[in-house]
Amino acid sequence: MTTITREHLAARVAADIPGGSFVNLGIGAPTLVANYLPAGEDIVLHTENGLLGMGAAPEAGWVDPDLINAGKQAVTAVPGAAYFHHADSFAMMRGGHLDVCVLGAFQVAETGDLANWSTGEPGAIPAVGGAMDLAIGAKAVYVMTDLLTKQGEPKLVAACSYPLTGVGCVSRVYTDHAIFDVTAEGFAVRELFGTNTLPGLRELTGLRLLDHTPAETRGGGSA
Repeated sequence: MTTITREHLAARVAADIPGGSFVNLGIGAPTLVANYLPAGEDIVLHTENGLLGMGAAPEAGWVDPDLINAGKQAVTAVPGAAYFHHADSFAMMRGGHLDVCVLGAFQVAETGDLANWSTGEPGAIPAVGGAMDLAIGAKAVYVMTDLLTKQGEPKLVAACSYPLTGVGCVSRVYTDHAIFDVTAEGFAVRELFGTNTLPGLRELTGLRLLDHTPAETRGGGSA
């Protein structure tokens, strides 16, 4: 089954973010979403380290070493951007002021539980950062990740075996194979990519996946 690139997936996530939203992009692949936000939608990006109004990645030769996101990647600031103490940034996150956050994941359970800060392995370096605050504080939590680990294990599971970041917090999961909504009945396939099919995804994940794809795309995938 074919998949899509992280860049294409980032563009797909960006297309689903409502205009006027305040958004935090997690460390790693989710930062790519900043490069694909639709023009004119007035989407404001927030960073844990104290910037409201983050822009896309800078072009070569235009890097400001004082402008970085929480992952220490160089970023830009849009006109009207504001800078503040990281304690104020976390107050925004914990206070429910963010409409959407986009996070990576080690595992997502069909109940919407999220595990993305530790594998629980001996010697593993814990990296909570602000993930717990974002997972609970944002109004909608989108996960952007590969469907399978490098070992071929599914990241969508019946129940997380890794330490949890948040309980019942995930709204939607964007993967290189398909997009999944978290529902009261479990994962529902919203959109298929490449040659993926619902039976194929059920075999890959071992889960009972609901079919929420448009009728015209059933039986195949969408590019």
